[in-house]
Formats: sequence, C-alpha cells, structure tokens
Amino acid sequence: MKVPKDKEMYCKKCKKHTKHKLKEFKSGKGRSTAHGNVRHEKNTGHGYMGKYKFIATVKKQNKTPAFVAECAVCKAKVPYSLNKRMKKVVQE
Repeated sequence: MKVPKDKEMYCKKCKKHTKHKLKEFKSGKGRSTAHGNVRHEKNTGHGYMGKYKFIATVKKQNKTPAFVAECAVCKAKVPYSLNKRMKKVVQE
C-alpha cells in the first residue's frame, strides 16, 4: 500500500496542526538476557542438544505497519500506525 512521506497532523507540543514526517518504525536489537532467550538457550544448549519441543503457532502473514511521526516545527516524535494489515508499505 502507498503511504505518503509527509502528513498534516495535530502536534500536542505545538498545540496546532503541523506537517509531520512519517518514518517506518524499526525495532532495535533484541536483548540476549531477555527471559524468552534465556529460556530457549536453557532448553537447547545442553546434553546432545535434541530438538526443543515447543507449541507451534501459525504466524499471520500480514502486520499493521508502525510509523514514527516527527513534527517539522518542534521535532517532537509521536507513534503513528495504520489500522490495516498489509504485506508491503511503499512511501511516496
């Protein structure tokens, strides 16, 4: 789906409608000490390393894209998301 690079939105800091730049949200690097990773390593990193049995869940193919909207005036950043599931996002 095509998404514009700029959008006129309400800025809470400026208290008026201003132009916002939309950037696609990218998550940071995962923590190696997080509970899920520690648990996974505990189950797979000892013995003869047999297959770790887990409950298989089917992943959904599409996700709702998340954006970060940055105000052009005061540079305040606000999370912004489209409430539609889509495979691909193209910014124009």
